[in-house]
Amino acid sequence: MPAFSSSNAPGLRRMPAEWEPQCAMQLTWPHADSDWGPHLARVEPVFHAIVAAACRQQAVIIACHDQALKTRLQRHYQQQPNVHCWLAASNDTWARDHGPISCYNNGQLQLHDFVFNGWGNKYDCTHDNAISQQLAEQGAYPVTELQPHSLVLEGGSLESDGQGTLLTTEQCLLNPNRNPDLTRAELEQRLQQTLGFERVLWLAHGHLEGDDTDAHIDTLARFASPNTIVYSQAERSDEHWPSLHAMEQELQAMRQHSGEPYQLIPLPLPEAQFNGDGERLPATYANFLIINQAVLAPIYGVEQDQAAIEALARAFPQHLVVPINCRPIIEQFGSLHCLTMQIHTQEEHPCR
Repeated sequence: MPAFSSSNAPGLRRMPAEWEPQCAMQLTWPHADSDWGPHLARVEPVFHAIVAAACRQQAVIIACHDQALKTRLQRHYQQQPNVHCWLAASNDTWARDHGPISCYNNGQLQLHDFVFNGWGNKYDCTHDNAISQQLAEQGAYPVTELQPHSLVLEGGSLESDGQGTLLTTEQCLLNPNRNPDLTRAELEQRLQQTLGFERVLWLAHGHLEGDDTDAHIDTLARFASPNTIVYSQAERSDEHWPSLHAMEQELQAMRQHSGEPYQLIPLPLPEAQFNGDGERLPATYANFLIINQAVLAPIYGVEQDQAAIEALARAFPQHLVVPINCRPIIEQFGSLHCLTMQIHTQEEHPCR
């Protein structure tokens, strides 16, 4: 696999795996002035279900578009001390891609604020790109100083094993609509310098119809442990079969640091879901969220839901798998993991 060695001392800088201890989960709440406006009655219950599951395990940070929304949510969650509402204008709700990325530098938590350009300037994201800084200034995070970067980078494009390996896709990270002036080698160098990745495992195949992120890895393949990857697998009759089967072969050829192959656990692809315009929606079980002691699993009200829950239970035997019906969410071409961003722990300064 393409790899490069780190110039940092071993363990000095690293992006933690999602299953490592977390301080909080961040959400950006939908509002009437966004594309969610006509669908709020259907989508807000999904957000509430996510908050209800997460606040049992850790804090929940909610970015609210305006004071009226903040006041309404504070009243709703006034009996939940783990839920914290903050004021920050937003264009959309995909906190995975505009939220800060946790990293450890010599054991100390840092939050990195990369540029979010609306997945290659497809959408207006002026407000979203400023959310992390606004929340930091208000004291929402365990550390208030964000590390700013000029690099365009989204959390949904990064999958870390916590031990220096990044799993990602060529279609997204090498897309000229992100960082057109950087070669593959230069991008790898930037990822090493900022997040401590010692090697990058690139997937050349894999995509979902309706996905406008240019094949984010969190819709396709995810680490469940340093030696285990769960991934989306299509039936031969599905239009995704050629691409996802080619991706599966790539995953089979990848090796751990030790040289051993990865343990691979397939997730079924949900039966095809369409919106009112006949567009196929990017429903995927790979878009799960790991929090403290639990895995929140997107489901869609289809027969494949149970098999996906069982596969995730095998992949995460020490976690409780909590299904969240995300069928309303995929109407806007994302799912559960896309809505959320985890904030990892600061050992010397525990989270609020």
